[in-house]
Amino acid sequence: MAKVEKFEELIAWQKARELTRAIYETTQQGPFAKDFGLRDQMRRASVSIMSNIAEGFERGGRNEFHQFLSTAKASCAEVRSQIYVASDVGYLDKSTFERLLNQAEEVARIVGGLRASVDRQRTAGKK
Repeated sequence: MAKVEKFEELIAWQKARELTRAIYETTQQGPFAKDFGLRDQMRRASVSIMSNIAEGFERGGRNEFHQFLSTAKASCAEVRSQIYVASDVGYLDKSTFERLLNQAEEVARIVGGLRASVDRQRTAGKK
């Protein structure tokens, strides 16, 4: 397996970018676009996922990368929670709710897997 040279090569970052695009597209439509608080918070949380993956990768150390991945995964949970709020107040139809929730869950799984891999590398380096 080739070594990842840039954060843009990480599947976790690519999937987080897709989720962010979907959040932006969804939140610029209908009454959702006028709910500035929820709209902006969802956007910030989704951007936080991809930004923390990128920043942690660029820091170069496994310990820092692991910490930033933990933050990215927490932001995934924040986005998922906000998807429920948006659904509960009627901003999302059932199919959009399910699509966004599935995307956010996929990103969380991938980030979690990457975090576990980095953790194993950290642990192996200490032996």
